[in-house]
Amino acid sequence: MTTHFRSAGRTETGKVRRFNEDAILVRDDLGLWAVADGLGGHTAGDFASALIVERLGALERAGSVFDFIETIEDSLQQVNAELRAAAFARHVDVIASTVVVLVHDTNFVLCGWVGDSRGYVYEEGGLRQLTIDHVHGMKSDITQFGAAARAQPGSGVLTRAVGAEDTLYLDWAVSGSRTGMQFLLCSDGINKELSDAELELAYRERDAAPEERVTQLFAQALDRPARDNLSAVIVRLGEP
Repeated sequence: MTTHFRSAGRTETGKVRRFNEDAILVRDDLGLWAVADGLGGHTAGDFASALIVERLGALERAGSVFDFIETIEDSLQQVNAELRAAAFARHVDVIASTVVVLVHDTNFVLCGWVGDSRGYVYEEGGLRQLTIDHVHGMKSDITQFGAAARAQPGSGVLTRAVGAEDTLYLDWAVSGSRTGMQFLLCSDGINKELSDAELELAYRERDAAPEERVTQLFAQALDRPARDNLSAVIVRLGEP
């Protein structure tokens, strides 16, 4: 188990979109990190992602990690209700965003998510996806541009997002908390440009601090078409 960590994050508009509807949160003092991706093509996606990050960033951490998780869920439930009310007031179908959250504790790390923003863990030469995309009928790698057509009818449609339904359901995954473990949170704009194999190879080829790793990741992604907004947060455990 470890009580030390180091993190870095970045968000970019990309080469095609006019606005950045992503938002990131880096709160080392809380042991809390997040990436939110406002629904593209819908009204006020940037408002939805920014509201999520604002509310999570305003939280205080007191009590046990389980108390903190409950506080996070309550906050996202409140944001969900506010986004539903905002959509109704503006006479639009939906104002919503995906989100992936990482919470550090001395004995374990928790990753929660809604939608297709992803959380990964890298350890001992392997990259593993902690999250499972809330997307209908889609393989884990089908979101990449140019991927083989293996999707089912209606695939590619998000089944969950903050603001999409009256009731919000978060999923949580548990990971270890060991020195050297590295966690990656990212919006689907990253996965559209870089495959899981490419992400893993970058980790294997050379060791790097989170700041350097983020710079490398964005250099790779922006060397591609970068048709969507790009956001990532990297957390490395065991840093002094």
